[in-house]
Amino acid sequence: MEFIVATTVSDGKNANGEFVGQKVGRDQYKADALIWHRLSAEVWAEMLQEFERFVVIARIPDMVHNSWLTIRMYPGNRSATPAEINPITGLPSMYHNCKVNLVDCGVIE
Repeated sequence: MEFIVATTVSDGKNANGEFVGQKVGRDQYKADALIWHRLSAEVWAEMLQEFERFVVIARIPDMVHNSWLTIRMYPGNRSATPAEINPITGLPSMYHNCKVNLVDCGVIE
């Protein structure tokens, strides 16, 4: 997993290469590449179903303040690699490298 803090700015650089923008709003957080190396299909499905509500409340480390941050986040890309296939249903029964990204909704709880 990797934690990312992004700063939004109003503008970029001018023709002289000087930064002319200003910080807009607050920093945005992302929990990137949360990975579970092996999960059953049932557990992975349960986890993914939590994201059907779209927004989740997450408690993540805030590396800026070295404390915990409770924040509203939405899931980005979700992926997994089938590891085992059920011979009867033809569906995966196990997955490897189950990944999800959680992205800041812009509102601190």
